Amino acid sequence: MTQARFKIKRGDQVKVMVGRHKGRTGVVKSVLLDEGKVVVEGVNTVVRFCRPSQAAPEGHVKKTLPIHVSNVAVIDPATGNFGKVGYRVRKDGVRERFFKKTGVAVERHFK
Repeated sequence: MTQARFKIKRGDQVKVMVGRHKGRTGVVKSVLLDEGKVVVEGVNTVVRFCRPSQAAPEGHVKKTLPIHVSNVAVIDPATGNFGKVGYRVRKDGVRERFFKKTGVAVERHFK
C-alpha cells in the first residue's frame, strides 16, 4: 500500500482505537508509508529474546512495533478526544492541517 501521504504525521499525539492496546495514547515516532503503518511511542512494545551479548547482556531487547494507520486517530487538544483531520490554506499561503469539528490547527509534539 503506497500512498502519497497520510493525515497522521510524525510528532502527532494519537490514540489507539482498535486492538490489544485500545485506549492508549502516545506520540508518533515514525510513519512507514510503504507498509501503511505508524510507530507510536510506548504502544505495542514487545520483548524479543536473543543470545546475551554486550549490547543486550540480559538476553532480551524491548522493541516498539508498528501499528496500522487505520487503528489510530489524532487527538484534538480542544476537546481531549480524537477527531478527523483536514487540510486548508491560510491567508498567508501556508497549508496546514486542522480538526474538522473544532477548526483548531493540529500541533505536533516533537521531543
